[in-house]
Amino acid sequence: MKKSFSFLLALTLSLPLTLTSGAAQAVSAQALSGKLPARKAKLAPDLESLLAQDDEDKRTGRRESQLRLGRLVHTPRPRLTGDAVPAVEVAAEEKQSFILQIETTVPDAVLQEKLALHGARVLRRYEQTGLVKIEATRTAIRGIAAEGTVAYVSPDRVTTTLGHLETTTGADTASASTLSSSNFSLSAFGLTGFLTINTPLDGTGIGVAVLDSGIDEQHFSFLGRDGRSRVTAIDYRNKELPLDKMDSYGHGTHVAALAAGNMNQWQYATQVRGQYNGLARNASLYNLRVLDANGQGKVSWLLAALEWIQKNHDNVTPKIRVVNLSLGTPAVDSYKNDPLCLAVRRLVDRGLIVIAAAGNDGKDSNGNKVYGLIHSPANDPSVLTVGASNTFGTDTRADDGVATYSSHGPTRSYWTDRQGGKHYDNLLKPDLVAPGNKLIAARSNVTDTHLASLHPELVTYNNGKQGSALMRLSGTSMATPLVSGAAALLLQVNPKLTPNLIKSILMYTAQPLAGFNHFEQGAGQLNLEGAVHLAKLVRSDLNGTLGEDLLTTDTLPNPQSTIAGYSFPWTQGIVLGPTYATGAELMTKYQKVYGTGMLLSDGMLMSDGMLMSDALKLTRGITLGENLLTSSGMLLSDGLPFWSVAQMLGDGMLLSDGMLMSDGMLLSDGMLLSDGMLLSDGILLADYLKAKNTRIHGDATTAIE
Repeated sequence: MKKSFSFLLALTLSLPLTLTSGAAQAVSAQALSGKLPARKAKLAPDLESLLAQDDEDKRTGRRESQLRLGRLVHTPRPRLTGDAVPAVEVAAEEKQSFILQIETTVPDAVLQEKLALHGARVLRRYEQTGLVKIEATRTAIRGIAAEGTVAYVSPDRVTTTLGHLETTTGADTASASTLSSSNFSLSAFGLTGFLTINTPLDGTGIGVAVLDSGIDEQHFSFLGRDGRSRVTAIDYRNKELPLDKMDSYGHGTHVAALAAGNMNQWQYATQVRGQYNGLARNASLYNLRVLDANGQGKVSWLLAALEWIQKNHDNVTPKIRVVNLSLGTPAVDSYKNDPLCLAVRRLVDRGLIVIAAAGNDGKDSNGNKVYGLIHSPANDPSVLTVGASNTFGTDTRADDGVATYSSHGPTRSYWTDRQGGKHYDNLLKPDLVAPGNKLIAARSNVTDTHLASLHPELVTYNNGKQGSALMRLSGTSMATPLVSGAAALLLQVNPKLTPNLIKSILMYTAQPLAGFNHFEQGAGQLNLEGAVHLAKLVRSDLNGTLGEDLLTTDTLPNPQSTIAGYSFPWTQGIVLGPTYATGAELMTKYQKVYGTGMLLSDGMLMSDGMLMSDALKLTRGITLGENLLTSSGMLLSDGLPFWSVAQMLGDGMLLSDGMLMSDGMLLSDGMLLSDGMLLSDGILLADYLKAKNTRIHGDATTAIE
């Protein structure tokens, strides 16, 4: 595809992220290492807030409708298909769905008996993660949380979409190469020697799971070389959201095409044929529908789909190796407690790479930059988190920048101790950015597709054949499948790559974007040409020994790429928890943190308030950054200091409510929740709609035609 792009469509929910100050705000060395300094509360912060509002209703004696009328900007939708979703608009005495984390293995009969005492019941158990979906009233939740077998209670939150590729990403250069195999013997045919077979680099043999609003499997973009669809619809037994091989919303089809669409079919008109291909044009797609016709879903639906993948990823052909999540929900719970984070981490530990959208909340309705609104599960350190860049409609990367709406770090998810102190994760996210502004890809064949019917101006091509229609979308939802397609290509090059090694290669070879800080771009912009080059050199016979040679060559390739006539250096570093790491040994020597069951940030230690590398997991030639920087466009470690890592760790100046970042912008200040809308204090609905319009249509800059 000359240009493929992705867009994070609608706003995701976001919750009160007002920050505390003082000692309770600090992130201690114990918290960073996983040793919690105080006992955790059992209720998720947003659930505790709902219960506090219920208490206020009872205390004042005022009618709920009177109290809530003043809080709401418009009529929300607290229900999705089946049970009610915990929200201020749902009465405390009404049955709603919640997610429980259980301390130990509890037989169904025992759990049901305990819940029955509170008028609750089990709706679904997620065996792979130990999570349980229950139905109960909010008035019963504190009693349920007090049960000794219950470790944590979260609302069944709403999930929603976050909504010139080949040339600008370097896919043209990478795909021009082939995979060589010299083990095909001709002796059976009376010939001697071996024949070298060349296979196109197009994702063949790699399974990519797309969890979204569905995929229109009959769209021409998904036809394989045999003329059959490369999409398999998966029934993961979600009774609230029946299996649907279409895509009534239109988001999932577009996302899937950016990852693996192929427009080299004869069905397309000559003027567009081959112009908007995805990155892994022959990868196999698995369609797990987790969003409804309005682009909304529940955490419990997503948990069920993730559990199906964990159980079956090795039982399908080809195996699922990549999971794309162009959706999200508020990152309220610390990644150590968040149900979605727990579920995706299980997948990564099994060797699957999970790629998630950062979110589209990089600015408020007035256009002011905002930090700290990375969404869940993109806030988990095991996930490859993707922000959106803007190519300004050109193949050259000289003018590229971060899209204004792309969510910025740090992660502000947190856990609360028994004394009410908040302990923030404060991880450096996103991991990298990829093109995401005004990208053209497949439009669902459904004639009344929700997105296209609401915004007909987004439809860019329709020659009368429903299977060839295209549309333009923007956001981190669109940037994410580009990275998923890139991961599929790396796995085709070298199937032995682990999720952490794929993450590291993509970050190490990324392009630093001058003038943007690490909270905005992570390691930099996706550079597929460099990543494929490096992945080809990684040994396939690694035994996991710290410091063993990582590459098949003694010399690291020249850390520079030239794409569309523009040459740029690789960033030569990786994002690592609250900081970053640099050094050639990241790619010349095997690091223990590249193994499965590890986090990249496991290579760090805290000592006397100082951050240093763990010599048992990282080799000595690796350096950790002391300051997060505004990039000079050179290496990851080059640029002007923007924020101290010590501040991220709570050492010295604390991240308090309304604190100004180094460029004068606020850190998650004054954010309120209203039916999935992220609103600042005092902002009117008209202001919100103006901001949402920007996200739907992308930054008002030049787009590829």
